[in-house]
Amino acid sequence: AEVPGTQVVGDPDDRLPHVVTFSSLYVDGEAVVGAFDAAGIAVASGSACTSSTLEPSHVLAAMGVLTHGNVRVTLPLPAVSPTLADDVAAFTATLAPTIRSVRDQLGVGDL
Repeated sequence: AEVPGTQVVGDPDDRLPHVVTFSSLYVDGEAVVGAFDAAGIAVASGSACTSSTLEPSHVLAAMGVLTHGNVRVTLPLPAVSPTLADDVAAFTATLAPTIRSVRDQLGVGDL
């Protein structure tokens, strides 16, 4: 799904297949987490290197990516989840409307 002002963090190919971290301009990661939770999709805010703090990630800053609005999504491993394809489909269908809704609530609107 194309989401303006959103950047996927990390290598597009050399990564764990069930984990994605992304950052979106003008949104708070916790607001996105709440919106996904309301849609029944479990995600976490922050990057793995700063999951216990609300401070921007020094690792993401060193990588040159957005350091605010970070959301980390970890779906069940394919080996243990017969619903992985459904989980991915639900996440991708919900991503753009969720980011748009959070931005609208903040008065940012479309980019």
